[in-house]
Amino acid sequence: MTIGIIGTGAIGQALIKHLVRAGHRVLLSNSRGPESLADLARALGPGARAVTVREAATADIVFLAVPWKHLPAALKGLPAWDGRIVVDPTNPLGPPDFRVADLGGRTSSEVVADMVPGARVVKAFNTLPPPVLGADPRQGGGRRVIFMSGDDQAAKAKVRDLIDGLGFAPVDLGSLAEGGKLQQFPGGPLPTLDLLKL
Repeated sequence: MTIGIIGTGAIGQALIKHLVRAGHRVLLSNSRGPESLADLARALGPGARAVTVREAATADIVFLAVPWKHLPAALKGLPAWDGRIVVDPTNPLGPPDFRVADLGGRTSSEVVADMVPGARVVKAFNTLPPPVLGADPRQGGGRRVIFMSGDDQAAKAKVRDLIDGLGFAPVDLGSLAEGGKLQQFPGGPLPTLDLLKL
C-alpha cells in the first residue's frame, strides 16, 4: 500500500519508521520541499521517497502529521480527496504558546474533516508522545494500544488493519464526535495512557 505523510516532525518520523519497516511504500513530504527530505529518505531505505505535499496527498492513505496551526497552509491547493482516507494524528494546540484552539464545541477531527472535504477521516496515533509512539509496539508480551475513531466504517477497517500490521493493537472508540472526544488532547481521558493489550 502507498502511504502519504504530510509533515516529518517527531510524530511523522515515528510513523514513517513503522510504515517502512512493515513494507509499505511511503511518500514523505513537508512544507520545505522534497530536497529537504532527501537524506531522511535515503536513511529509511527504498521504501521511502521524498515528494511534494501534492504528490503525498494522492496516496491511498494520507497522514496529516503537521502542527495544528499549520494545517490550513499544508492543505491549501491540494487535489480533491475523492474518498481517500486521511489519518489525523494532530492535537489542537502547539508551539510556541501551546494555547488550545477554539473548536466551537466540536472535536478536532470534526474540524479537520471540514478541512479535507471528500476525504474519509480517521483519528488515530494522537494519544502517545513521539518517543513512545516510535518505540517497538510489542512490549511485555503485549501490543501497545492505538485508539482510533471515525465516521466511515470501511475507512476504519482499513486503518484498523494498518495499525494491526504495524504491530499495534487497534481499539475503535466509535465516531469522530464520540470517540474523538475520548482521545482528544487536551480534555479526553485517554491521551498519554500507554496501554498494552495482552
